[in-house]
Amino acid sequence: MRTRIKFCGLVRPEDVDAAVRLGVDAIGFVFYPRSPRVLDRSQARALRRRLPSFVQAVGLFVNEPNESILQTVNEVGLDVIQLHGDETPQTLASLQTPCQRAVWRAIRMRSADDLLSSISIFGSAECLLLDSYSDAFGGSGKTFDWSWIPAGLPTRLILSGGLDAERVGQAIESVRPFAVDVSSGIQGSQPRVKDLQRMEAFVESVLSIDARLAAKSGHA
Repeated sequence: MRTRIKFCGLVRPEDVDAAVRLGVDAIGFVFYPRSPRVLDRSQARALRRRLPSFVQAVGLFVNEPNESILQTVNEVGLDVIQLHGDETPQTLASLQTPCQRAVWRAIRMRSADDLLSSISIFGSAECLLLDSYSDAFGGSGKTFDWSWIPAGLPTRLILSGGLDAERVGQAIESVRPFAVDVSSGIQGSQPRVKDLQRMEAFVESVLSIDARLAAKSGHA
């Protein structure tokens, strides 16, 4: 199965356009006020208009009131809600019904138990996004121990945390996630700028490992 790709934290039109040309599956817009990549609704709406229908717009929220999340979803035209804070299963369920959007739940991994317990309590989430633990919210930029992820889980997993073109191939081979998520691994000179060469290299690495794994499976 092809590994889906999400680029997160895009704020510039040229970076969004480049991501689309490279064939990514989803683009993340950050609505966490403390993030250096935060967007307001007007900025995000303008970027959303640049996305073709086959690229999903994902909104990243941290402990935001439901009313505010739903307003952002409607004003921007988001396809997916990504909860990256201390949101409960009840919060997740209360968002799914009124907005009819997919909801992803981010899990900050400190041990294998974090994933196993999250699967049991966040079972209604379309995907679980796994990131390394940090005291801050919205992404750590660091990897965690991928051996904490057992094979054959019934839940769709999005692997995040410290991925870049050099590490993503090993991550996919080790975990076989549904998708990979990258932000700081494609960063340019500062947090609100993405580097085109790093973006290209990341996508090429994913395509390369997918092709190698497919060939290996075909020869088995």
